[in-house]
Amino acid sequence: MASNRPATQTQFVPGQRSTDTFGYDRLGPDEGPFEEWNPTAETVRPPRGKHRVAKQRGGGLARSSTVLGVGVIAAVGAGGIATAQSGKAPVAITMPDLPFSGDDSSAGDDGTALSTMGATTQEAAQGDAGEALRNRIMAQAELQQDQLDAKAAADAAAAAEKAAAEAVAKAEKDAKAKAKAEKEAAEEKARAKAEAERLAKLAKQFTVPTSSYTITSTFGESGPYWSSGSHTGLDFAAPTGTPLKAVGTGTVTFAGWDGSYGYKTVLTLPDGTELLFAHQSSISVSVGQKVTTGEVIGRIGATGNVTGSHTHMEVYPGGGSTAVDPMAWLRARGVNP
Repeated sequence: MASNRPATQTQFVPGQRSTDTFGYDRLGPDEGPFEEWNPTAETVRPPRGKHRVAKQRGGGLARSSTVLGVGVIAAVGAGGIATAQSGKAPVAITMPDLPFSGDDSSAGDDGTALSTMGATTQEAAQGDAGEALRNRIMAQAELQQDQLDAKAAADAAAAAEKAAAEAVAKAEKDAKAKAKAEKEAAEEKARAKAEAERLAKLAKQFTVPTSSYTITSTFGESGPYWSSGSHTGLDFAAPTGTPLKAVGTGTVTFAGWDGSYGYKTVLTLPDGTELLFAHQSSISVSVGQKVTTGEVIGRIGATGNVTGSHTHMEVYPGGGSTAVDPMAWLRARGVNP
């Protein structure tokens, strides 16, 4: 490569010092390189011009690539922070130490990891402490994660167990409710059947007081025709002379005239219930006579306080003084007027 220095020819004279273009001494051919030099006022020339040493940036850090590389590796291995002295924010640099040994080209001659080459004993110790701290943090994080996973698994298992228990309890409750409903339905069916059998049996024991009739007045009606202010019986209207039958089997306890009732017959049943039939045109039985269901006890008429031919029926349960609705009483015994 061509030099930019001015071409100057200097002639060397044996035993005589000479200077080059820049004013530095040069040895002649006969002078050896190890001649003792004793600087004196004659041999030391004053510096030409002003000379100064420029201050290196970065606090005097040598910019040799080898020294810089070793410094960076040492900083990284120590787990520290490489900070440029240029006013910029520090940047954290971390790199795990990889131990090298033997002939590995990435290690030093003694097998030392490059991350610790150039580092002082204190820096290496700090790097080890940082690595140990990082390991402890990672171990603690893994432990906490394991605990969270275990808790989540336990919660999920508890929730599943609770759901299963609730499902079993619900199934048992539904089964009990179904069994109860089936039992109640069966019992209701049995009661209905028994009631039907009872009414069928009673229907043979009881009957309506006449075969052909019309209901003209019901129990509880109010009007001027009844002295008590309300109707206390059930009226079966039929032509005069229509046969009047015994509603049930019993004993005649009254047969005769009774004021506003006209001709009246009272039939007492075995349970003490009294059945009263009024406004008869005639009476066919006498007191103390036993009659059976359907037997004729007289004839329908219009005697007493009446507006037309009919029989007036009243019912006194147990022989009491309070009358009840004859319609309901007959229906309870399988008879539907």
